[in-house]
This record gives sequence, structure tokens and C-alpha cells, in this order.
Amino acid sequence: MYLKESGKRKVLFPGMLQPEKLNHEELAEMMKTAVLYHNGPLVALNKPPGLAVTGKPEELTLLSVLPEIGQHLGLSQELHVVRAPGRESSGLVLLSSCPQITKTFQNFFIHSRRAQKPTVTYWAVTVGIPATSKGKIQVALKLDQVRGIDLVVPVKAPSRQTLKEGVKETLTHFFVQDSTSGCALVKLQPLTAFPSQLLVHMMLQLCPVLGDHVYSARVGSVLGENFLLPVETTVPQTQVLSELLLYRLQITAKETALLPLHLHLHQILLPETSVAPRVLIAPLPPFFSQTLWNLGLQMSEQPRKK
Repeated sequence: MYLKESGKRKVLFPGMLQPEKLNHEELAEMMKTAVLYHNGPLVALNKPPGLAVTGKPEELTLLSVLPEIGQHLGLSQELHVVRAPGRESSGLVLLSSCPQITKTFQNFFIHSRRAQKPTVTYWAVTVGIPATSKGKIQVALKLDQVRGIDLVVPVKAPSRQTLKEGVKETLTHFFVQDSTSGCALVKLQPLTAFPSQLLVHMMLQLCPVLGDHVYSARVGSVLGENFLLPVETTVPQTQVLSELLLYRLQITAKETALLPLHLHLHQILLPETSVAPRVLIAPLPPFFSQTLWNLGLQMSEQPRKK
């Protein structure tokens, strides 16, 4: 994304996609270059944030350009989505043109979930630092209408009846990799799948994900102390950041509305097959790496000792 600055173009968030400024052919070409892995019927690509995986027939989505990607890779059968992050998130998309392989992977994910073994790992930059360096977030969620807006909301003490009415128990493991200046780099491993699960879970920890312009509105702050606002009295809005954080990110308050979601599907664990490695990894988007650099956050296998 570019902004004019003193007659020049400023690269505000490198690697961020603006689907509304692309046509079908341009998006297809871009996604061809996003392919990370291809072996037989299996394909993995690195999705930029802002691109919906599915949508209405007339909308520009990843699904709408899969035929061009398949043709580019010489596949004779149609590609199907096996695993993918949400629209505003970036990261790994797992595709398959073989129904048998697709079923094998889906069964593996189901069995792993039942055994509470994580198969996906996300990286997130959070505004706020979790109270503990690691832990689990377990809460029931449901999709509800709040002031005419569809939002995912937590449900306290769900009954058996509510669990049959769209309420789902959700679970995420988190690990704080690094923290500085009131922000953290957090590794997230969800063991359930629910829309906006990771955003809501981090909001409930009073540490909304950077670039979350929906659920971050529920986190208020007084004298540097964060607290949770009632869902009935809050509506989605542009994330509010402190002047110090804006300075560290090298953006203005007006540019905050353009800030992409810093939630990246980094790694997927796969079953043993002849067509794929056990682990697939997607590099961070350029804007995400830039944010880590600006904030002084380090990404490594071992958390930094404080």
C-alpha cells in the first residue's frame, strides 16, 4: 500500500493486498507467484491479508482464480481448499486436486483435534502483553448480532441446549515469544476452529491483535490499565493505538485505519504421505517483518529471556 509523501510514494505496509484495485487476471498472476510448494496434486501458497478465500460468485476471491493456478501448474483436476486462514489473515493455504488426498488430510486434522494435538501455528503481534508467558484460552463462543452487526461473542457457562444452538467450546494454546514496548509476539496454536476465534481469544486476554479493527474495540484503557468493555456497548471501529506505538510503527493516527491484521498462519503439520513433507511453512509478509523490526520484537525458536 502506498501513500504520497512530499511528492514521493511512501511504502506504508509492503506486501499488503488491495483486491479492490486488482482485476481477475492480475490477481491470478499474483497468486501464481505465491505458490510455495507443489508436488503432484498438492499445492501450498502464501495468501496475503485482505484476500477472501471464498465469497459470492461475482466477488474476486482466491477460489475464483484457482482454475488459473491449476492450469499454470499443469493440473488436470480442479483444485480444492483443504486449509486456509481467514480473509484478513495472511499465511498458508493448503490446496489439493485429489479427493483422496483431501480426505486423508481432513481426517488427519479431525483426529488431531480430537486428540488435542495442534496442527497449525499462527504468529500474532498483540497490543498488550499476556499476563503469563504461556497458557491456554478456553471459552465458549457463538455468532450473534450486536447492534445489527454479526460478531463472535463469548458465552458464559454454556448449557447442553446452547451447545446445540450454535455455541461451541473453543481452545487455543499461546506462547509469548518476545515482548517490548507494551507489545508482544505471540505464537498461537488453536485446537478448535471457529470464525474469528484467535481474535476473540486475544481480545479476552486484553491483548488484541495489531490491526484488529473489529474486536479490539472491546478493550478499554485507563491510566495504562486495560479492561474489557461490555459487548452491548461497543461497536467495531479503527483500532486505537497510543502515540508511542504509532511512533514506533512509523505511522500516523489517520493511517491506522489502513493497518493490516498481524495474524499469520505460519506452519501446518501434515500426515505422512508421499506427496508432502510433514511440515509446511509460509514466510511472514513484508509488512509483518517490518513491524517486528520497528518494535524490536525477535522471532526465534526459543523465547528470549528477559
